[in-house]
Amino acid sequence: MKSKILISLALSFGLSTWALAQKTAVQSIEEYRAMLQDGNPSELFEAKGEDLWKQKRGPKNVSLEQCDLGKGPGVVKGVFAELPRFFADTNRVQDLESRLLTCMETLQGFNAAEIAKTPFGKGEQVNMTALATWISAESKGMKFNLSQAHPQERTFYEVGKRLFFQRGGPHDFACSTCHGQDEKRIRLQDLPNLTKNPGDGVGFAAWPAYRVSNGQMWGMQQRLNDCYRQQRFPYPGFGSDATIALAVYLGVNTRGSISVAPAIKR
Repeated sequence: MKSKILISLALSFGLSTWALAQKTAVQSIEEYRAMLQDGNPSELFEAKGEDLWKQKRGPKNVSLEQCDLGKGPGVVKGVFAELPRFFADTNRVQDLESRLLTCMETLQGFNAAEIAKTPFGKGEQVNMTALATWISAESKGMKFNLSQAHPQERTFYEVGKRLFFQRGGPHDFACSTCHGQDEKRIRLQDLPNLTKNPGDGVGFAAWPAYRVSNGQMWGMQQRLNDCYRQQRFPYPGFGSDATIALAVYLGVNTRGSISVAPAIKR
């Protein structure tokens, strides 16, 4: 009887020690992020994005200062917290990056299709990331409040939900494989449950973000693209309805959370 009690105590102590070690690892990562946040390199992208917004560029030699991101021409503050949303002039739901493509084409004369086909980190995609970084920073600290008033917005939410749970590829993965349950972890980092509101500055509310591991600034389009890569799916098109639908689903689920974008990631 005494030996059984000792074994039970030993197991209990071992499990408690393991849980404490795991918690400490997670806390250490959060402390590491907090230290980096003071010198977040995204600030360089913010500055570049603001300059690009005001700079006359493209075949028409025009700035983006008349671009309507949802609150009227030229209004930037607060728009990020309400995107993706329906735009009447394009008759489609757009996220920040696809909406910027529209403005770059209609106002500045750029070829939106060519920019969409340009690999991340090259050509106008570099400028796109900088613009998205600055615009997101103008809504930092604001609560997400994505609209579901228009029928297309509701349709995109339902499509995004289906895509989130769609399994496929050689490993039979889905977005929900990593982000569909509570208390999941990979590489000692918590994986937020994105089927519900994960909290302030988590998941959707943290992108665009600077990736310390590869020294790159990523917008939401690139973040979703990389998720598909990890699932071994074909890459989705930049600004495609699929990526925007997923963003609507994640954004609506995040409603009420505070944006910390542009954030910093491992």
